[in-house]
Amino acid sequence: MPTSSGTGLAAMIRTWRNRLPPSAAALPVSHGRRALGLRREELADLAGVSVDYIVRLEQGRATTPSAAVVASLARALQLSTAERDHLYRLARLAPPANGTISDHLTPGVQRVLTRLGDIAVAVFAADWQLVWWNHGWAGLVGDPSASPARLRNFARDRFPLDDGPAHLARWPVTEADREATDAAVVCDLRRATGRYPQDERLAALVRELSANARFAELWATGGVAAHREDQKTINHPAVGPVTVDCDVLTDGDFDLKIVIMTALRGSEDETKLRLTALAGQPTNAPV
Repeated sequence: MPTSSGTGLAAMIRTWRNRLPPSAAALPVSHGRRALGLRREELADLAGVSVDYIVRLEQGRATTPSAAVVASLARALQLSTAERDHLYRLARLAPPANGTISDHLTPGVQRVLTRLGDIAVAVFAADWQLVWWNHGWAGLVGDPSASPARLRNFARDRFPLDDGPAHLARWPVTEADREATDAAVVCDLRRATGRYPQDERLAALVRELSANARFAELWATGGVAAHREDQKTINHPAVGPVTVDCDVLTDGDFDLKIVIMTALRGSEDETKLRLTALAGQPTNAPV
């Protein structure tokens, strides 16, 4: 039950939903729309949960959402860090501790992402866990939402432990220099262990990937660096091979990695890239 009128979990979710205009979430605004904020079904889609669950939360019939759901709601509602922590406490959960990897997208970062339009872009946490992607990204490499959230990790796809399919890219992807990319990802993970030495998810990932011989070999070199850029070719099933530049921008506060895929202006690859964006289904699917 809510702690008191207007201050409990149910009331705050309604309040935050009603204050967020659909344009801030890159959603179309239809003529004659009455709701100034997000509709329940829009919030459900952005957060990756059912509409029924949003209804139950707002009616106070669901009072203990999981940490994963709370994190998704915080991103979908574009909460500040203080508001995110308040949401965790209302859900009777401890907010993410300082010194651990953050999956949170601040309103400022979300505004930047929204203004990028159809450019293929995704956001990864410091351990290369996928946090957010847009329909341009889904159109270019395939929608990763079918994969379990825990497995949507770029490093895990780079250094698989079995012969199963990749969880982030649905189509074959090759790099201009695969060896350099492998080394850059491993060096970037080691850099993260220095910044987040107490993070259990990161430590578990490194232990798991150490069973991959190539990862173990690169890890043993002790390299420390950030992964900044790359060139990739995606063998897209609809438009054929698309070669793109992959640039990695880092948010200084939370070490989020904003990965942007672009093609040379005026090139055939740019035309193909635009066509893949049309094929992508709109999604802002947080983990």
